[in-house]
Amino acid sequence: MCELLAMSANVPTDIVFSFTGLAERGGVTGPHVDGWGITFYEGKGNRTFKDAAPSCSSQVARLIKSYPIKSEVVISHIRQANRGAVRLENTHPFTRELWGRYWSYAHNGQLSNYQQPLHTKRYQRVGETDSEQAFCWLLESLVNKFGEQAPKDMIPVFEHIALLAAKIRRLGVFNMILSDGRYLMNFCSNNLCYITRRAPFGTAQLIDTDVVIDFHQETTPDDVVTIVATRPLTGNEHWQVLQPGEWKLFRLGELLCGGITAEAGLAQN
Repeated sequence: MCELLAMSANVPTDIVFSFTGLAERGGVTGPHVDGWGITFYEGKGNRTFKDAAPSCSSQVARLIKSYPIKSEVVISHIRQANRGAVRLENTHPFTRELWGRYWSYAHNGQLSNYQQPLHTKRYQRVGETDSEQAFCWLLESLVNKFGEQAPKDMIPVFEHIALLAAKIRRLGVFNMILSDGRYLMNFCSNNLCYITRRAPFGTAQLIDTDVVIDFHQETTPDDVVTIVATRPLTGNEHWQVLQPGEWKLFRLGELLCGGITAEAGLAQN
């Protein structure tokens, strides 16, 4: 399996601390050595860094750990390959355009017998993974449901994505993070958690390496930062663990809505 990491914040914030912990799981404290990637949003644009090398030894990952790129939304992924070769095109996050915005996505899990149920025409995968195919199907299903123009109210869009994710979950394990640069959504199949940090800020200790940070020295009283991860990254904080089928939607660090979606049949949307 792979591991996920994401951030939603109300001010541009760097993710160096959390990514430092995640990167250790790519070959030191975890077996996820088949590549990694990270996407930072800046306005309507984004910048993505990927490497097919393990995150624990990647020179590009070393840059991310030392260079505090500030963003309000970040998505990251470390890979343990189960479908698709260890190549750059198979590393997450994947990005596509929809409704004039870049959507980015990463998946943890494995799907079976997915080719026909997740068949697409408009969006085509570039690599070989079930993950990318599921992303293409999600976006194509949104166009089929809502049309070529973005709805004014995006909440129903993410509620529909939750239903689509529940359908994909019938094909296997489907833990997902997804963003259009404004909203951050996560969907839990079996392993996903989050923590929202706000004043009064304290210290945090990474589980995977001996790094401690005092957030009081790094933040202002108005900052709100939510971190999503496959497993807790710190050992001295309380992380909220999601239930199977549960989803959450964040914007600017705050929880907007969520729910638990039962598994559903996979019909064409």
